Amino acid sequence: MSLKFDGIDLGTLAFTESSAMPHLIKHYIRHSIIGFGLSAVFVAMILTLNVANLWYLVTHTDVGFLAVFLLWLFNGIVFAGVQFGISIMLMKYDEDEDDDPQGGRPVALAPVPADAPTRRKNMRNLEVR
Repeated sequence: MSLKFDGIDLGTLAFTESSAMPHLIKHYIRHSIIGFGLSAVFVAMILTLNVANLWYLVTHTDVGFLAVFLLWLFNGIVFAGVQFGISIMLMKYDEDEDDDPQGGRPVALAPVPADAPTRRKNMRNLEVR
């Protein structure tokens, strides 16, 4: 089965037709791209607003492009993970999926007697009336 995401062939995967994995892979890729897009906007805003004088530091050093790339990459990893986590938590699910023949009624608990040896053998200054 060939997996395509937005017209791009991602290769042939050995999944069955009833498997939910290709949908999950597409979902993960889509929300990871959204997270990295949000990271690009975030880094652009940081540099445009010159937070902590980063624009000056980036433009006046020879490795400024590396700093911007790493800032985008690491923020992208965080934002992609958060975006995917939120999208999974907001997914709707079928509540009837976990029905069992018992109807979800709790099982009655019965007390079980247990013998516990006493530790008080020789107690002084204790009067029992």
